[in-house]
Amino acid sequence: MAKKILVYWLPLLLWCSVIFFLSSIPHLKTNLGLWDLLLRKIAHMTEYAVLFLLSRRALAATFPLWQARTICLAAIAFSVLYAMSDEFHQSFVPGRGPSLIDVDIDTVGALFGYLGYRLAAAGRQDVQNA
Repeated sequence: MAKKILVYWLPLLLWCSVIFFLSSIPHLKTNLGLWDLLLRKIAHMTEYAVLFLLSRRALAATFPLWQARTICLAAIAFSVLYAMSDEFHQSFVPGRGPSLIDVDIDTVGALFGYLGYRLAAAGRQDVQNA
């Protein structure tokens, strides 16, 4: 059981810590203008795509009897709730603030993670069925 926690849940916890750390950086901007905005939003989506994948992996290992759809929905819900809590956290960081648009962007990132998972799973099925 302890090994399962380390192997499946520790990476998720570490990734949540990375997101929390990045959200703690005050006045996180560069002088790149529009590129700054674009790169930060892409980073948001990437962070939450990874968050979805790690949470889906941990949930699947912990609850092997759950259906894949339930696991994916739970992982998406976790990702969205974490995005909301992250925006709340940013309300206490100087030069940062909460943004519902960022929650939406994070949600899109989690959905991209889901799409990537589905595409990878479909690819594995094609290989197994070939």
